[in-house]
Amino acid sequence: MRRANTGAVAASAAAGSLVAFVLLALVVTRHEGAPLPVDSELASWSSAHRPEEALALARGITYTGTGVVPYALVVVAGLLLGRTARQRVRAVTVCVCVLAVAQTVRFAVMSLIARPRPPVTDWATRASGWSFPSGHTTTSAVAAGVLILAVLARAPQSRRTLVLLIGGWAVLVGLSRVYLGVHWFSDVVGGWLFAVCWLSLLLYVLTRFFPRVRSSLTAPRPGPSPTTEERPGSPLA
Repeated sequence: MRRANTGAVAASAAAGSLVAFVLLALVVTRHEGAPLPVDSELASWSSAHRPEEALALARGITYTGTGVVPYALVVVAGLLLGRTARQRVRAVTVCVCVLAVAQTVRFAVMSLIARPRPPVTDWATRASGWSFPSGHTTTSAVAAGVLILAVLARAPQSRRTLVLLIGGWAVLVGLSRVYLGVHWFSDVVGGWLFAVCWLSLLLYVLTRFFPRVRSSLTAPRPGPSPTTEERPGSPLA
């Protein structure tokens, strides 16, 4: 994919996710924070299907969505992106800042919207602060996205498996917040939209101003070299 195409896709994704996020936020505020129909349905289903084993698994997953784990993942991303010691220090610093600033902006938006959480009687884990957009969801999605970009740049041979694993983890973190009763589903969707917008802006900046990173992200996967019979100019080409 060429630079112009990558930048255009990133810009379109940023604009589209931003519009969707703003529309969802307007719907939430217009309802004065009350749950949407899908929120109530999923909350009722979750509270009715909570065996101890599933609760323990959900709590373990949700724990990884904040604190040390997301920052450890973006540090790994920085280490993957750098080739020399100096480059790795810079890349780690940038990746950590990307996550930290995303959390700061999300917190400001959350405080502005001030949506109440679901009733405390439905909680199956501890939580604090306002509800929209979900902090665990946003943090895990941004961290996963940064790591996925690093994998796409530096691990061409195993990128598909790693991308699925990293992305699957972020999705499970978001869903665990609904299952544990501390967020509405629309809070989680808001977190995903916020993360997509943030990561799309990051990708746009990378493709616009950092050609080396752009080349790594858009370079074709290496394949087997053509045989003599398949080379251009041969009888079988």
